Amino acid sequence: MRNWLVLLCPCVLGAALHLWLRLRSPQPARASGAGPADQLALLPQWKSSHYDVVVGVLSARNNHELRNVIRSTWLKHLIQHPALSQRVLVKFIIGAHGCEVPVEDREDPYSCRLLNITNPVLNQEIEAFSLSEDTSSGLSEDRVVSVSFRVLYPIVITSLGVFYDANDVGFQRNITVKLYQAEQEEALFIARFSPPSCGVQVNRLWYKPVEQFILPESFEGTIVWESQDLQGLVSRNLHKVTVNDGGGVLRVVTAGEGALPQEFMEGVEGVAGGFIYTIQEIFSNLIETFEKILP
Repeated sequence: MRNWLVLLCPCVLGAALHLWLRLRSPQPARASGAGPADQLALLPQWKSSHYDVVVGVLSARNNHELRNVIRSTWLKHLIQHPALSQRVLVKFIIGAHGCEVPVEDREDPYSCRLLNITNPVLNQEIEAFSLSEDTSSGLSEDRVVSVSFRVLYPIVITSLGVFYDANDVGFQRNITVKLYQAEQEEALFIARFSPPSCGVQVNRLWYKPVEQFILPESFEGTIVWESQDLQGLVSRNLHKVTVNDGGGVLRVVTAGEGALPQEFMEGVEGVAGGFIYTIQEIFSNLIETFEKILP
C-alpha cells in the first residue's frame, strides 16, 4: 500500500497544480458568433525553434530583379501567413562572384564562359583530333582511355576512330570505341576495330562509320577507347593532340573543370583516337543567308 502512495502522490500534485493554474488564468473573450477561424486566432502563437521545411533558392549574384520578384510574390505571402512563416524557412543561396557575360552569350546558362563561334568549318567533314607529324607512335600501358567534350552548336558525328600505330604492319589490334552521353549508362555509338575489320585509314587514324543523328547544343559526351587485348592503346595526353573545334562548335572538357561527374570518367584521361563530325546544315544555311544580306 505504501508503494502505491509513493507512485500516486506526484500525479495528484501535478493534477492539482494544473487545475490551480487554469483557475487563475483569465479566459479569452469570445464573440457569440465566432467561427473556427476566429477561435484559431485566439490561440497563443507558439514560436517554434525548428522548421518543417527549408527551401533553398539558388540564384546568381546579379539576379537582383528575379529575387525581388520572389520576395514580392509567394515569399511575401508566406511571411504574412502566421502558420506558414513558423513552419517554412526560405533562404537565398547566392554565388560568391557575379558574371558579366549575358546569359544569351554564354556557352550554357550555368557557366560564365563566353560562347565564341568564329569562322565555322562548313560543308565538310572535320577530324576532331589529329597528331602532329613529329609525334612518335607506340603502345602505352593504358588499356582504357577517355575524353569528354561539350557541343556548343548542333553537330553530326559520322565516324569513330583509333590512332594508327606505325610499328604495326597493317592493323593488329582489337579495340572498342564507345560514345556516351553524360550520366547515361548505355552507349550511343559503338565501333569495333579488329584485324579483319579495321575500317578506313585517314591520315594517322583508322575510322569506322556509325549511325548518324544530331548531337544538340549543350550535349555533353564522353568517348571511351578500350583495348580488348592485353597490350595497351596508342594514346596521347590532351596537350599533345590538336583539337579541331570547327570554329568553336565544340570544346574538350577536362576532369579538372568538374563539368562532368567523375564517376562517368572511365580509365585514364586522354585521347586514343578521334571522331569525324559535320556541322548541322541549319547553321550553314544561316551563315549563307547572313553573307547574302551583309555587304
